[in-house]
Amino acid sequence: MLRTANRSVRQKLFLVVLATTFAALVVTGIAMAIYEVRTYQQSWSNDLMTQAEILGRASAPALTFDDPESATQYLSLLRARPTISAAAIYNARGKLFAKYVHSDAASSIFPALPELDGTHIEGNELVVFKRLVENNEILGTVYLRADYELWQRLLDYLGILGAVMALSLLAALLMSIWLQRAITRPILMVADVARNVMEKRDFSLRVTKTTEDEIGVLVDAFNAMLAEVGRRAEALESSNRQLEHEMAERRRTDDALRQLNVDLEQRVADRTEELGAANKELEGFSYSVSHDLRAPLRAVIGFSKMLLEDHGEQLDAEARRKVDVIKEDAEHMGRLIDDLLAFSRLGRKTIQLTEVNMTELAQSVYDNLSRQTPDQHAEFRLGKLPTASGDRALLGQVWTNLISNAMKFSSKRDGALIEVSAISNEQEYIYFVRDNGAGFDPRYQAKLFGVFQRLHDASEFPGTGVGLALIQRIVVRHRGRVWAEGKPGEGATFYFTLPREQNNGEL
Repeated sequence: MLRTANRSVRQKLFLVVLATTFAALVVTGIAMAIYEVRTYQQSWSNDLMTQAEILGRASAPALTFDDPESATQYLSLLRARPTISAAAIYNARGKLFAKYVHSDAASSIFPALPELDGTHIEGNELVVFKRLVENNEILGTVYLRADYELWQRLLDYLGILGAVMALSLLAALLMSIWLQRAITRPILMVADVARNVMEKRDFSLRVTKTTEDEIGVLVDAFNAMLAEVGRRAEALESSNRQLEHEMAERRRTDDALRQLNVDLEQRVADRTEELGAANKELEGFSYSVSHDLRAPLRAVIGFSKMLLEDHGEQLDAEARRKVDVIKEDAEHMGRLIDDLLAFSRLGRKTIQLTEVNMTELAQSVYDNLSRQTPDQHAEFRLGKLPTASGDRALLGQVWTNLISNAMKFSSKRDGALIEVSAISNEQEYIYFVRDNGAGFDPRYQAKLFGVFQRLHDASEFPGTGVGLALIQRIVVRHRGRVWAEGKPGEGATFYFTLPREQNNGEL
């Protein structure tokens, strides 16, 4: 601190510029390095998954006709990619069907059994497992092992980053030298005049004003102070004139402030009106999108049905299947448009807070869903739920999405069970829906509540991927939280919270 305090203004300004530039470069460099690491890992994983998909598709006939030699020939094509050190194909029973080891790689030990689809890092290698599925039947699994040169790539990146930082600091140094001359020169002039005034007692000295910024204001104030000291003999008269001048300035300032307040109020009113018009325009756009997109979809669905009804006998089985695919995809797009519109409108919807009987609401939702999907049977256990303060319609949507998901993902399990209950603490109520269905991989838990994020194949469990995102937005607007727990094949539990106390009215 003492060393810094004894330095000149020019040196302090120089150190501040360099320190600020260096800190900004370090933070930027760290952020870019982290981004580079993540990008490299993601791109390499995607590349290997694509390669595994291509190998799987090419080896499908060999797996079907039990021809390991053909599969081995396909794997041998990987010699063109020396970074892939080993590869293998397993059949549907998990037995090693064909394998490949790069000539430059050491002998590889292949896993006894294939793992689930995905990638993971083992030492300096990236391992990929990709199942081959055709017509909902697993034909086999592709295994790839490739070099993972993250550290070498990171070292190269850090070398480039270091060179860039050195050049940036040099540029900052040159800029600092140029700037500090323009900034500190007027201050040094003030210091020289002040020193001469103290030594010579000559109050007629003045500092030449060279800028119109804050330093220029400082120069004006310093010169005014010297003039005031020089006019001591006329202190009373000068003080009166100065007081009158200050009063006039104060009146002008007050008038300016009043006018500024009037302008600000008018701006707020104008902006409020603009926001209202923008909201109406956005709502009109949503309705227009809904109408313009739904009309052609209805035409596609209607003509698909008419084609099947009027000309079904003239079409072969494959043609009828393709028409069914067109109709089902059009209906799926219609549901997707409805979900997206609901998701976008929720941000503008005013929440009306009332007392909601959560036990009655959850039971009513399950009863309605049971009538709509009689083929999905499950044992429903409903505990006593605490009454909450919230928007009944939106909370009903939360229960509908959670319970319908539990019914859907447990529908293929014998003895399906859905449990709805709650726990409480001093700050909030914690509600949950638990099922014993398909579950999910906890590694991908962060993706659950994103729009269009799905962890299961659409052909196995249909849906649009918007429901959980809608749940999260509703709960967050009620000042709550939402999360989930689960394991593959062992079911899942979805939680959401609501504050114990909320002011009735609007959110």
